[in-house]
Amino acid sequence: MDVISTRRDFHRYPEVGFTEFRTASKVVELLDSFGYQVIYGPDALEGNARQGVPSEEVLEKSFNRALEDGANPEIIEKMKGGYTAVIGIIKGKEDGPTVAFRFDMDALPVRESTDSDHFPQMEGFRSKYEGYMHACAHDGHTAIGLGLAEKLSDRQFAGTVKLIFQPAEEGVRGAYSIVKKGMLDDVNYLFCQHLGTNVPLGEFHGGSLGFLATTKMVAHFYGISSHAGASPEEGRNALLGAATALLNIHAIPRFSSGSTRINVGVLEGGTAANIIPEYAKMVIETRSVSEETNEELLRRVKNILSHSAAMYELQHKVEIVGKAIPINCSQDLIELAMAEAKQTEGFTSVKPYEESGSTGSEDASFMIKRVQENGGQGTYMIIGTDIPAPHHHPKFDIQEEVLLRSVELLNRIARKLLK
Repeated sequence: MDVISTRRDFHRYPEVGFTEFRTASKVVELLDSFGYQVIYGPDALEGNARQGVPSEEVLEKSFNRALEDGANPEIIEKMKGGYTAVIGIIKGKEDGPTVAFRFDMDALPVRESTDSDHFPQMEGFRSKYEGYMHACAHDGHTAIGLGLAEKLSDRQFAGTVKLIFQPAEEGVRGAYSIVKKGMLDDVNYLFCQHLGTNVPLGEFHGGSLGFLATTKMVAHFYGISSHAGASPEEGRNALLGAATALLNIHAIPRFSSGSTRINVGVLEGGTAANIIPEYAKMVIETRSVSEETNEELLRRVKNILSHSAAMYELQHKVEIVGKAIPINCSQDLIELAMAEAKQTEGFTSVKPYEESGSTGSEDASFMIKRVQENGGQGTYMIIGTDIPAPHHHPKFDIQEEVLLRSVELLNRIARKLLK
C-alpha cells in the first residue's frame, strides 16, 4: 500500500463527521485485505451515545455521494444512518497485552484554496467537494493507520493490536460512542496522535498538555410570530430571548479554579423585518482546564437559557452536540514513545510535551480515560510537520514525508510493547 497516494485519495474525497461512508468503506476493505478482523457499523459504536449526528437528509445525500465515488455498497449499507466507525483487530503469534492506536477520519466544512501555490491544487488532489476539505490532517492520520495495519499484518508479535478509526472528531462528537460500545475495555495501552499543531517537521512529543474540557450545545427558542406593526403584543420574540441569553452568557465571570473559555458562535432567527421571530437558534461552547469547572459553566449557561426564555414567555430546548474532558497522559508511555522516536529515522528533536500546551479539546480524552480507569495507560502524541497555514485554514497542508516516518514510529511502539 502506498501511504502517500492513499492520503491523497482521502484528501480528494473529504467527508465530515458521521458521513465518512467512502473513507470508512476503503478502510474496511484494506483492513480485510491485510487479514484483520474488522468491526464496523452499529457493532463499532453505540448509536444513542453519538452527539451532533447530521440530519437524515444530509446522511442520505452523503451516502449516495459515497456510492457515486466508489464506496463498496455492501459495506456502507451497514453504516447507513451515520455508523461510520471502523475497528481492526489482529492477533500475534502468541498471547500478550492489547495495544490500541486511534486515528480520526473526518474532514471540515472549509472551502479549500484554489491558489496555484497550494500543494493539493498543484498536484491535482484538491477536494472534489466544494465547501469541504481535510484542513486538520485527518486524511494523513487515516493513511498512517492503514500503513501501520499493513506493517503489523505479519503477526510477528505477542499480543493483540486494535486499530480504531474514529468518525466525528471535529466538534468532539465521535469517541464517546465508541467508548460506550466497550471497544476500549480490553485495551492495555492506547496511543493517540496528531500531525502538526505548530510542531515542526522532525520534532516529536510523547505527550500533550493543556487539552480543555468542553461542551458544545445548540439552544432552540420557540416563540409566536405576529405582525410587528399591527399586533406586536400578540407575538413572543424568540430572537429577543436568544439575544438576552447571549449577552448574559458572555457575562459569566471567570473562575479562580483555572482558565475557562465560553463562546456563542452562532445566533440566528427571524424571517422578515415586520414579523416577530417565532424561532431562534444559538450554538454555544464552554471550555475549562477542569472537568468540574466546565460542568459548572454548563450549569450556569443552562440557567441563563432557561430564564431568558421565561422572560419572554418562550419555550426552549438544549441539545448537547459534543463533549470532551482533559487528557492526563501516562508517563511510562510518554517515555516509551520518546525512546522509540529517538531510534526512528527523521526525528531530530524529541520532547515529552508540547511546551506551549494546547487550548483546544480532543474527544480521544474519553478513550484514554476509559483505558486508565481499567488499569491501563494512554497518551496523546504530537508528530511534527511544517504547515503553510494554520489548522482549519483553506490552505492547510502537511509535508507528506512525515507519513512514512510516522508509520515506522508507531510500528516500533507496537512491537516494543508486544515483544
